[in-house]
Amino acid sequence: MHILIVNDDGPPSPHSSPYVHSLVRELQAAGHVISVCLPHTQRSWIGKAHMIGQTVKPTYYRPPPPSAPAAGLTIPSSTDDDNDDNPNSHGTTHTRPSKRPGVEEWILVDGTPASCVQIGLYHFFKQRGPIDLVVSGPNYGRNTTAVFALSSGTLGGALEAAVCRRRAIALSYAFFTRNHDPVIIAAASKQSVRVIEALAAQWPTDGSVDLYSVNVPLLEGLENGKVLWTGMLQNYWGDGSCFTEVEGSIDGEEEDEERIREAEGQSASEADKPTAGHDHKHFKWSPRFTDVYKSVDEAPPGNDGWAVKEGHTSVTPLKANFWHPATHLHGGELQLTAPEPAAATPETTQTLPIRHSASEKTTTVDDKPSLYALIDYGDTYVQPLILSALEKLLPANSWKLLTPSPPPPSSSSTTYEVSLARLLPNPDTDKILQIGQYEELDFDFADAHPATCLINSYVIRKALVRKHFLSATVENWTAKHPDSVLRTHVQRSEAFELDYAEFLDDALVEAFDLRASLERNAAAAAEEGGEKKLEWWILKPSMSDRGQGIRLFSTMEELQAIFDGWEADLLDSEEEEEEGDEDDEGGAEMTAAAADESAPRSMDDAINSSHLRHFVAQPYIDPPLLLPALGNRKFHVRVYVLTVGGMRVYVYKDMLALFAAKPYQAPGSSESSLSAGQDDLAAHLTNTCLQGDEDEAAKADAVHRFWDLPLPAADAVFEQICAVTGEVFEAAARGMVVHFQPLEQAFEVFGLDFLVDAAGVAWLMEINAFPDFKQTGRLTGVVAGFWEEVLRLAVLPFAGVEEEEEGGRVGKEVTVGQGQMVLVREVDLGRRRWG
Repeated sequence: MHILIVNDDGPPSPHSSPYVHSLVRELQAAGHVISVCLPHTQRSWIGKAHMIGQTVKPTYYRPPPPSAPAAGLTIPSSTDDDNDDNPNSHGTTHTRPSKRPGVEEWILVDGTPASCVQIGLYHFFKQRGPIDLVVSGPNYGRNTTAVFALSSGTLGGALEAAVCRRRAIALSYAFFTRNHDPVIIAAASKQSVRVIEALAAQWPTDGSVDLYSVNVPLLEGLENGKVLWTGMLQNYWGDGSCFTEVEGSIDGEEEDEERIREAEGQSASEADKPTAGHDHKHFKWSPRFTDVYKSVDEAPPGNDGWAVKEGHTSVTPLKANFWHPATHLHGGELQLTAPEPAAATPETTQTLPIRHSASEKTTTVDDKPSLYALIDYGDTYVQPLILSALEKLLPANSWKLLTPSPPPPSSSSTTYEVSLARLLPNPDTDKILQIGQYEELDFDFADAHPATCLINSYVIRKALVRKHFLSATVENWTAKHPDSVLRTHVQRSEAFELDYAEFLDDALVEAFDLRASLERNAAAAAEEGGEKKLEWWILKPSMSDRGQGIRLFSTMEELQAIFDGWEADLLDSEEEEEEGDEDDEGGAEMTAAAADESAPRSMDDAINSSHLRHFVAQPYIDPPLLLPALGNRKFHVRVYVLTVGGMRVYVYKDMLALFAAKPYQAPGSSESSLSAGQDDLAAHLTNTCLQGDEDEAAKADAVHRFWDLPLPAADAVFEQICAVTGEVFEAAARGMVVHFQPLEQAFEVFGLDFLVDAAGVAWLMEINAFPDFKQTGRLTGVVAGFWEEVLRLAVLPFAGVEEEEEGGRVGKEVTVGQGQMVLVREVDLGRRRWG
């Protein structure tokens, strides 16, 4: 990495800046490119200030050679010559930069730490390439707790880097003695490099963290201590002033920073009694550090001050706006290297990875949480939103976050086999909420503990989420309920199975509507005279998702060509696989997973052998509703739906509109580029994950809030969506009991896709389990609000948390609901409820 180092203590000095050169050398030894820009003198307690109106001037510092000790750790003798390369030298300062190639040279500016960041980022070091990370520090002293952090120039430098959209770490060394033991300082520098590298490698990509505040205790054996995620202790100054009145002349006073450090713990003098008028006084900055130490002693464990006091390195995630993010990490330990095998007691690990051990629990038996939660959704877009909603809705001490155990070191598996019974202290009585991917849910435990376990998926729901089963669900229901809204809002699908392309004709024997339509198209094409509009169909592999394998066709020949093309591609893939096996000296075969990974994923060839068997064909809806203000592009409405227990069905009102990449042209029209060769589906497919890596403006224009569209009939469309959603879930629950089984100890979220035609009719296209929330893109608030509502309706009753009538919860200053989640159907299936 190219790392920019700034600080608030200035260039190396045993009196004010003893640590920076040691860190620079350790980072260089680790292979990083290091650029340094520091204040030319002490600038502590200045925060993120800039000196407005001042012209900032640089000087140039050259540290001692590699053969000399790190600058700042020893006091030079009287015989040292600061202008040569004496081994005891603390470096030299020059008014002009060196012209000799290879000379290590730092920039010193007569400004603030924040100024150093700006100048270092934009005015020097460009020839070394882009800066990947800004490290501010190491500070001479700790920056734990709010009292220190809010005034810290070290944090000020990191904050300045964060608002410049750079990753930043504020690094501080908490000393317990001013004897700068080179061994301890060297160990602190090594520890700091490991923490810096670990944080850089694991930096969240969801924008949840702008910077980290890291505090390393300068203690013997510090490398054996833990590295803990912590919150920042909110503390305050005690009563009284942080200034001391002084009498007489203030000329020739000693350096403030050195005097402050020597006077730690000194209390402010008592103010004189007021007199008429003002007494002429001078004041010295004399902060009362005993206030800070007392607040740490009185606070519960888990904060940054406590961690350093206990000899651990603290890592505090921060946003550059004084928010307190990632609180779910607090109390965990940052893993710097791969876990050691065969621990005496089992530890649990998150993907980040974070470790929790039994000894790190901050609650006693009397403080046992009323709910345990295992949240491992497997999606970096969604995971922090779920955790944030839990933190907002549940009292802080009422629940505890668990994490799954990793596979054993001898296993080649990268997935976790979750066992709730092994994770819970008391499996038979503890309440547990598990939110994760379908394959990782402990369905057996949930089935055995219906009163104390809540999971986020039903075991069986293919009557809705498999396209050919959904077709059967609708057909069976409408046969018994001819007046059902599904008859006029779900296109009748032709479901068929096909193993080999040559048997296509046989597979369509019972697809009467499809065959009749294709025959009409063939007759129309054969007629002489004017061009007739053909009936187009859309083909979907039943088990595919993310828009893969979708094709349009209007003739039997086109449909046959689609399957012939797929089969040829699969044969080619198998031949390549066989050739690879022959060429492989180890004789190892390509696994199915590897074959899938190497299979094409383009819009024109996004299907593999696992999809080839079940298919549905639906009449293509033409013309769709088009909006001139948004480029006459086809769009579909993505609706997030929650089902709770057995069952209540809710529609989340804050819906999305996902737009195609190109303006719509009817298939088969003279303007359309769509042909039997399927050369362009970009005007017809609205699934945004198929649109590639367009620029940011194009991505943002692909997804809109439904209610922001220029759509006069929006309320009517929403009413149709609610009616269809409630009906289709009841149809599955009552009419397809083998293939859809809601459970009282479960809830589930679904993504429903509707297409609105030119007449304003909303047609249900498909239902997705575990929907791809990343398609929401920049509209993260939609997903965040949805999950907050999900937890409010599904989790709070299970957790035993009481709610007010509407809009909030007793004892919490939060507002949830807002009428966004609409109950559209409640079906009493006679299933058991929580005891």
